[in-house]
Amino acid sequence: MSSEITGTLHELGDTDQTVADPDDDVRGRVVVDRDDQEVGRVDGLLIDDGRRVRFLRVAEGGLLGFLATHYLVPVEAVVAVDPDCVRIDTQRSGMTDVPGYDPELATLPTYYGTVYGWWGVPPYWGVYPR
Repeated sequence: MSSEITGTLHELGDTDQTVADPDDDVRGRVVVDRDDQEVGRVDGLLIDDGRRVRFLRVAEGGLLGFLATHYLVPVEAVVAVDPDCVRIDTQRSGMTDVPGYDPELATLPTYYGTVYGWWGVPPYWGVYPR
């Protein structure tokens, strides 16, 4: 897999793009598991060159945004978006080994495939990495 497959992903906040309808912006919403347990808060969106949201960046823990652990949730792994939360179909207790997000890792060709593989959803480019 190469970056040509995934394209370049950008943090929405680092671009001049915005969410068309502010009510659809999930940043700041709590992320809950299938048992309604909080697993973090959406603190960023990663978009592709076509301006489609591909990942939610979720922050867990920390104090006032500092020292939080970050990980990515593919939009394909989101099962519902409610006015106050984003729902994922996994259990908090099973997320101890979710791949962490580090912008340095995100430059590696296999990183996004690993994230999709962990969530068990097909990547947007259509094939799992080998």
